[in-house]
Amino acid sequence: MSWITSRERAGEGDLILLIGSKQKYFLFNLIQGATFQTHRGIVNHDDLIDQKWGSEIFSHKGSPFYIFQPGIEELIMTTKRNTQIMYAKDIGYLLLKLNIISGKKIIEAGTGSGSLTQVIAAVIGSEGHLYSYEMRPEMQNLARKNLKRLGVGIETRVTFIEKDIENGFDQNNIDAIFLDVPNPCDYLKQVRSALAPGGFFGTILPTTNQIIKLLIEFRRQHFTYIEVSEIMLRHYQAEATKLRPTDRMVAHTGYLIFARPISQ
Repeated sequence: MSWITSRERAGEGDLILLIGSKQKYFLFNLIQGATFQTHRGIVNHDDLIDQKWGSEIFSHKGSPFYIFQPGIEELIMTTKRNTQIMYAKDIGYLLLKLNIISGKKIIEAGTGSGSLTQVIAAVIGSEGHLYSYEMRPEMQNLARKNLKRLGVGIETRVTFIEKDIENGFDQNNIDAIFLDVPNPCDYLKQVRSALAPGGFFGTILPTTNQIIKLLIEFRRQHFTYIEVSEIMLRHYQAEATKLRPTDRMVAHTGYLIFARPISQ
């Protein structure tokens, strides 16, 4: 199975993005002899195999579809979930704020369904590594399954650890730590112990009263360069004759908070 390949054409086993009318899309792996059924007709996998990316194909009813390699956003939005996942608008910003790039060593706590796990694993490359902490084994099992969609070898970039972070992290000299837990204010000592000097810290919280507790604890634990942000995303109808905002927007999903520890 492959997520992104350098080949110009789709091959058996590839994870593909099939786009139909009104931007509706589907993700699935190509299997020789299989079929994909939609309300606009049946698409044969054999008709997709060896097609050039961006090609137009038709269902048995004559409805048009286009075949592409999926992007990381489509993978996130189709992630199987038992919990609320992080959205692309928040993930993109936190990657920049936490300086998550190729070769970095990262900790996340609160693996959940693994949407952020997938993105970090893709971004850090083969030289980087992600340590993902979660107390619920069923959530880590789901995250492992979701991670495998990215392709063979990606899962080696992630170590899943079933542990209560109140007892500290097993690693040190980490480049960045991101917590997706209800009470990050209780774990700043553990964060300081694991971070490299001057490293990057971030978290996401749904309510302002949680943020206030965290801001107070930042001062006690000697964190600075503090930022609280909220990101909203509005889409527009991509029609030249009626360009206007769509009826719905991705508004509040959580507050992003960032800070960096100073030497004591």
